[in-house]
Amino acid sequence: MKTPPVPGAVAVALSRHPEPVRARLLELREMVFAVAAETEGVGPLTETLKWGEAAYLTEASKSGTTIRLGALKSAPGDCAVLLNCRTTLVETFRTHFADSFAFEGNRALIVSTTGALPREPLRLCLRAALTYHRRKGTVRPAMDIRPAEQAAPIILGRPKLPPFD
Repeated sequence: MKTPPVPGAVAVALSRHPEPVRARLLELREMVFAVAAETEGVGPLTETLKWGEAAYLTEASKSGTTIRLGALKSAPGDCAVLLNCRTTLVETFRTHFADSFAFEGNRALIVSTTGALPREPLRLCLRAALTYHRRKGTVRPAMDIRPAEQAAPIILGRPKLPPFD
């Protein structure tokens, strides 16, 4: 999959970051597009700015929550993958990937600009965000990093309960 050119406004926003952060953000951007392309039901992404940061929306399919890429004041030399704080995504990622990422509250995974990018955990996190609305409010398998023969479903969110009579 060929990553589309960076839109002008997004390029300007990315140019405000120091080189190591900008380079890693571009790597993350490429991964967002690759994961979207290989994930059934996601469809094309809309790339825009939200709060001055590069943002990726599933406007056509409405399958996922917005993913923003930027840096945080608490970790200005690193990158952040920011998600809607009203989702359970960061909480779930913290449970399963505490060794791969640092986190800020319930809104961001912090990705180091040094060392190897934790590709597989990041791909799983991005896929979960890009398909969040397809699963929201139901009991569903989400992601598991173990081999398929050892995998057990991971539950995101809360199951919908039947109404009381």
